[in-house]
Amino acid sequence: MSSLSTHVLDTAHGYPAAGMALHLLGGDGASLFSGVTDADGRCPGLPALAPGRYALRFAVADYFRARGVDLPDPPFLDVVTIDFGIADADGHYHVPLLVSPFAYSTYRGS
Repeated sequence: MSSLSTHVLDTAHGYPAAGMALHLLGGDGASLFSGVTDADGRCPGLPALAPGRYALRFAVADYFRARGVDLPDPPFLDVVTIDFGIADADGHYHVPLLVSPFAYSTYRGS
């Protein structure tokens, strides 16, 4: 089983995205985990995963609205979904999200 971590950074304000809800889904769409980022923008408790396909869904618009950001209706980014695969049976996968109300990026971190 491979370990999984994430780190969400609010690039519009220059700090970790604390309080952002996220969901981990299996390749079949089944919910595997739901959580909220901590003060450092990380989400403890993500489960170890077997090789396969997965998705992390981040509630971006809800996060920015909760911080008083005036978003259009509908927002440009509402829920950001990152589909990713795990190929190693015993590796570590870090899936960071750098996000603003109008852009995001990700990469495989360490």
